[in-house]
Amino acid sequence: MSKRCYYEVLSVERTATDGELKTAFRRLAMKYHPDRNPGDKDCEAHFKEAKEAYETLSDNQKRSLYDRHGHAAFEQGMGAGGGFHADVGDIFGDIFSDIFGGNRGTRQRRGSDLRYILELDLEEAVFGVAKTIDVPTLAGCDKCDGSGSSDGKLSTCNTCQGHGRVRMQNGIFSVQQVCPHCAGSGKTIANPCKTCHGEGRVRREKKLEVKIPAGVDTGDRVRLSGEGEAGPAGAPAGDLYVEVQVREHAIFQRQQDDLYCEVPIRFSQAALGADLNVPTLGGEATIKISAETQTGKLFKLRGKGVKNVRNGHVGDLLCRVVVETPVKLSKQQKELLQQFEDSFGGDHAAHTPRASSWLDSVKQFWDRVTT
Repeated sequence: MSKRCYYEVLSVERTATDGELKTAFRRLAMKYHPDRNPGDKDCEAHFKEAKEAYETLSDNQKRSLYDRHGHAAFEQGMGAGGGFHADVGDIFGDIFSDIFGGNRGTRQRRGSDLRYILELDLEEAVFGVAKTIDVPTLAGCDKCDGSGSSDGKLSTCNTCQGHGRVRMQNGIFSVQQVCPHCAGSGKTIANPCKTCHGEGRVRREKKLEVKIPAGVDTGDRVRLSGEGEAGPAGAPAGDLYVEVQVREHAIFQRQQDDLYCEVPIRFSQAALGADLNVPTLGGEATIKISAETQTGKLFKLRGKGVKNVRNGHVGDLLCRVVVETPVKLSKQQKELLQQFEDSFGGDHAAHTPRASSWLDSVKQFWDRVTT
């Protein structure tokens, strides 16, 4: 069976750049790599074909020969032989460095990110607030300025010989990994600091001020860059994520950008109508209760909700009225209520629309059950 064109194998043009070749091979390697497809001979063959194509085209000298003579350049001994002489570990170190977080050079391990739960009142979340918080963390050691060394001297790591990476053999593949001894820095501390024992960081409580923007809600986060745990031996610090938790409010409930509240009214106000003063987060406002208002009716105050922290949209305040039954009535009040009740005679239907419709539904239900 004749070999396919290397450019066809990688699905690239003949003018493809080194970056385009690398991207194409990475895509195929992730799809056909034997470790991802154990025992699949077809995937193994595709992987070897893609590797051979990438090895040839990523080498300028081999690519020039291939462009002039095709596969014959190697089959007739005009260039490199048909075997794979390149170190597979070098290929994978380049191709998969972004995927697995590797780095061809030395790299220090970054400090861990931290999360802090900040409880706020609803008013603080709606209008924004500045808070001072105490965060337990690993901070840079003051004694050694975070270096971990008592005298500032570092030695070349004996494990990786200063490269920051070590080569691990896995079957036919040789893969590079971060050196476990120096964590990728390529250096070790000759004389560790006695305060931090060579770590370059100590545990302490750090006081920080965090500015919470207006309109945040439970689950929103504010990132403080570089305020997480300090990295070991002077490595960069991680970030601190302050996560907002809004406490329950005695009056208002929040749903996205809208606020809801219940407003108790007397049945005389509900029947005759009234003007009521209601609280908002920005002060008092007036709602007009229309005559014959029923429990549960919503009255909307536009623009009295929450300003969205992302798009600036301002929600509304929705007041749900609840008609209360009077309690602790005097004898006179009871007599007046009885007179009011007697005034309906036997014609309640015209004055109690919901009760009448409910009774009709009950009657229909019993008719169906007893039929």
